[in-house]
Amino acid sequence: MDWQPQITVATVIEDQGRFLFVEEFKAGRMVLNQPAGHLEAHESLRQAALRETLEETGWEVELTALLGIYLYTAPSNGVTYQRICFIARPVRHDPERELDSDISGITWLTRDELAAQPERWRSELVLQCVDDCLAGVSGPLELLRD
Repeated sequence: MDWQPQITVATVIEDQGRFLFVEEFKAGRMVLNQPAGHLEAHESLRQAALRETLEETGWEVELTALLGIYLYTAPSNGVTYQRICFIARPVRHDPERELDSDISGITWLTRDELAAQPERWRSELVLQCVDDCLAGVSGPLELLRD
């Protein structure tokens, strides 16, 4: 069997001490995640992050930095994901935009509000990415060669 990690993108968006999350229904429960999704054919990593953020939240954002590249194997299905995570700032919101069908809504939470409800995280990467962002972890977008 060929082992092949899934390539995903995610975006950490912070505004005045609060972070933007999507609420989505996965594996029979409502979970919180950064706006995130799979890289599509003929798309750059940056384009994927901007597209997924807009589709899942209705927010146009500006990518400001590369937060990190995370390797995660989901215990639920054994699939390994390579998550390329960006830091972005919110630019414009379209509250009338229809969100992806698996997204039930969006919410802004502080780090402490997120940390207080681990049962709602899609994975431990949700808090880890926020903590990495708050710790000042980042690299220039020029590191990406796509």
